[in-house]
Amino acid sequence: MDALIIVFVTGLISMFIAMAKKPVLVLATAMIGLSSALALMINQWWTGTGFIQLNYEGLLFDKPSILYSSLAISFVLLIIAGGYSYFKQEVEHTGEYISLLIFSLVGAMCMIAFTDLFMFFLGLEILSIPIYVMVGSKKRDILSTEASLKYFFTGSLATGILLFGTAWVYGATGSFKINEISAAILDGSAKGALLNVGILIMMAAFLFKVGAAPFHFWSPDVYGGAPTIVTGFMAAVVKLAGLFAFLKLFTFTFWGAYPLWSGALFGIIILTVIVGNLSALAQTRFKRMLAFSSIANAGYALIAIMNQSNWSTWNLWMYIYGYGFAIIALIIISLLVNDENDSIEGFRGVGRKNPFIGFVLTVSLLSLAGVPPLAGFFGKYMVFAAAFKQYPVLVITAIATSGIGMVYYLRFFMTAMAKEENESTVEKLKPSILQTIVLLICAIALLIGGYIAY
Repeated sequence: MDALIIVFVTGLISMFIAMAKKPVLVLATAMIGLSSALALMINQWWTGTGFIQLNYEGLLFDKPSILYSSLAISFVLLIIAGGYSYFKQEVEHTGEYISLLIFSLVGAMCMIAFTDLFMFFLGLEILSIPIYVMVGSKKRDILSTEASLKYFFTGSLATGILLFGTAWVYGATGSFKINEISAAILDGSAKGALLNVGILIMMAAFLFKVGAAPFHFWSPDVYGGAPTIVTGFMAAVVKLAGLFAFLKLFTFTFWGAYPLWSGALFGIIILTVIVGNLSALAQTRFKRMLAFSSIANAGYALIAIMNQSNWSTWNLWMYIYGYGFAIIALIIISLLVNDENDSIEGFRGVGRKNPFIGFVLTVSLLSLAGVPPLAGFFGKYMVFAAAFKQYPVLVITAIATSGIGMVYYLRFFMTAMAKEENESTVEKLKPSILQTIVLLICAIALLIGGYIAY
């Protein structure tokens, strides 16, 4: 709880410090605040208690919540540090940009630690509203404005559907608390069409939030129109919060109704991995390719929820760990390339312009493709291996579509490593010190994935 308070206060201070119009002060405040919150999370993991003894029944930072919250804070730290060169281009808005990302992190942490559906809804809105604003922050770019409107309207519709489903579940169980809902389903006091329809409606809203097919239609336009650094935040942090909330609600709260929703989720996972990978093959723009790749990866991650294993929480965390660090590295490299058209062809020769960037790009793409011994491989292996005995068809489909994913990752890699015609006159890519540190951290995190997994 103390880490959540520190993150919120950091966002407030960052916003007020922005009045001084000194971006470096905002950056320093954000780095210190988020690092302190991460340290408090680590302390609570080992000691079991925080320094600030505040108890609120709507939030519980148990071991899984601490694990996922720590990863979310780490992602935001890297995104803010790596994106500082972008934020400081508009000195008067630097504080607003960074504080909005931090406030969105507050919502993500509430979604991770919720113990009742009311707090989950508050967390979802705190997470979403700053992102609606950030997606449209490129005011002179019509694609950014379009993306913001699409995300706002479709996101609002999904939220309305979620509330509608929540109302049905409340009507069937008489409670918003997830432990009481779970008990009511297991002892049979809550059953019938009212409960069943409510669960399925809520699942549809969750699938929209994580970008699973056929509720994925917003992702390519929003990812493609948003500022690059915001795309990275959505792909890493928003995806993390949505998937863990999905896992928490459906593997604990709605576990008693597993036969009801598992069949629907089975078909959705197969559709998601096929649509995501096949659509990514046809893309010529980087962020749109990233969007369809994100859709496919959401399908793989949902297998951990489908499996209902005792290790599902750890398997999903490991999967998001490998995916998140790879995405952040690619987003920072995209910032360095700075191609206004966002074309994959704009990455041509990146690896030759700067061998270090080429190395990080290679590690990130191979991790996303699931090549050993990188973190992405262990994430996929753990999720697939746990589910294979119960759902062999699902896992075989996932492995086959992963092969399709390797095609567009390899194509992107070949473009980045290609030799340009006038290589001697090509301008070298020069990342800042902060960007170099972020890229190095991401590469190390992906390389030691096997050690962390076991």
